[in-house]
Amino acid sequence: MKIAVLKEQADGERRVSATPETVKKFIALGATLAVEAGAGDTASIVDAAYSDAGASVGDRAATLAGADIVLGVQGPDPAGLGGIAPGAWIVASLNPFGAGPDGGRARIDAYAAAGYEALAMEFMPRITRAQSMDILSSQSNLSGYKAVLDAAAEYGRAFPMMMTAAGTISAAKAFVMGVGVAGLQAIATARRLGAQVSATDVRAATREQIQSLGAKPIFVENVAGIEGEGTGGYAGEMSPEYQAAQAELVSGHIAKQDIVITTALIPGRPAPRLISAAQVASMKPGSVIVDLAVEQGGNVEGSVAGEVVVVNGVKIVGHRNVPSRLAADASALFSRNLFNFLNAFWDKEAGKPVLDAEIGDAIRLTQGGKIVNPRLLA
Repeated sequence: MKIAVLKEQADGERRVSATPETVKKFIALGATLAVEAGAGDTASIVDAAYSDAGASVGDRAATLAGADIVLGVQGPDPAGLGGIAPGAWIVASLNPFGAGPDGGRARIDAYAAAGYEALAMEFMPRITRAQSMDILSSQSNLSGYKAVLDAAAEYGRAFPMMMTAAGTISAAKAFVMGVGVAGLQAIATARRLGAQVSATDVRAATREQIQSLGAKPIFVENVAGIEGEGTGGYAGEMSPEYQAAQAELVSGHIAKQDIVITTALIPGRPAPRLISAAQVASMKPGSVIVDLAVEQGGNVEGSVAGEVVVVNGVKIVGHRNVPSRLAADASALFSRNLFNFLNAFWDKEAGKPVLDAEIGDAIRLTQGGKIVNPRLLA
């Protein structure tokens, strides 16, 4: 069983899908590891570290030759996978709902046409036994942390209250919108930096989570939101009544904030709009908004993917691929997710992983030359 680890080709992608730690673990299972030269350079991992761990390091053709499993952070270009075994697995974040000529559904169709079995790690069901395989959680955790650091870097003032002989500096006021994994980490990080933190979510169950981190919950009180969790732990769509009530509440609160971080996403759909241009205009000059959903259309009106824009003196930060901005740690977590997944299904007698129906059917996009996932056939 040969496993290939490729150097990522997507613009701005600095992560790698295996580390020397996981290479050793795969080899201990009986696999042969091949790593493309330079695959770990941008994640601070040199080729020699992979060689020392027991992998062969070579060019792309040698890495792919006869590979049974191809690991990636983002889905590799199907045209560049020549030489891999028939029916080989492609295990990565495949973004089947993404747009663009080089990604999204077109890429998945190409995997199917080539006979590859494409496994989308972002489709991993959010069940207890799959927690250690969940790339969305591991990467979102880092995104929430980095969002606060990005906000601090753009904010022209200090975060904590400071008492000096020259006077007192007030603590920054930070507001987190969306309390999933990224939002909870953003709350915790902003609190550690000394900000006064508040947060909101459409899911009533998150109130206690917000309070447990020492932040102030901001919730619509008179209109029912979403009780409990939505599908896969995400929020569902809000009713028009709730949207109107939340917009009114947020408008009054957001005008008083120095930092706003938005994290709301709905899988397979454009990101919900949380902040309007009018709400941005109500904020003080020098305030900062970080839109973590910018690549899915954005939570903030006026945010631009890959740019920091200034609107009426308010900075709107729209960095792409935020986990990749912490490439070393993001790679370590991502690669462990991939190992935990394959290890959980490794059949020692067969010398390869054999998926069960619950997880296999959830993440498998293509098989036998066809699209097989119900989410892509709907």
